[in-house]
Amino acid sequence: MAILDINLPDGDGFQFCKWIKARSDSSVLFLSARDLEEDVLTGYEMGADDYVTKPFSMKILLKKIPIILSREAKKSNIYDDGFLKIDFELGVIQIKEKNCPITPTEYRILKKLIEHKGQLLTYSVLLDSLWEEGVELLDKHVLAVHMNRLRKKIETEEHNYISNIYGMGYVWK
Repeated sequence: MAILDINLPDGDGFQFCKWIKARSDSSVLFLSARDLEEDVLTGYEMGADDYVTKPFSMKILLKKIPIILSREAKKSNIYDDGFLKIDFELGVIQIKEKNCPITPTEYRILKKLIEHKGQLLTYSVLLDSLWEEGVELLDKHVLAVHMNRLRKKIETEEHNYISNIYGMGYVWK
């Protein structure tokens, strides 16, 4: 969660909020002396989850923060882009509202990729995260087989989620 003022010493809080929202699912709370309706509306348009004007009640602010954080936690339990929906709490994957069965290994791969959206996950990082006690250690080739099966289940020509960075690893777009 980010708490921002509109008047930042080295930039514009509105643009910074927009930048944060474009790169993450983090919540943003504006805390600003600018109380004009236009400023508040601009804050929400840039993606703010709440806007508090100064002077403010510390008691009210301390009530708002856990509520925003709980919404953020709930958000992170569901991935939904309109085509692919994953409820990580229930372990349910749907494509166009139809259940899509995947293996436990495919599920762990999918969850790891989405947790690190836009970041390169090297083969070794993925293999380390998939290894569990009592399970034979996977190698790069077995990982590629699981990845191909997963891609066949969730991707279409219009919906490509996983990029293979040759010789390095995978990225969830």
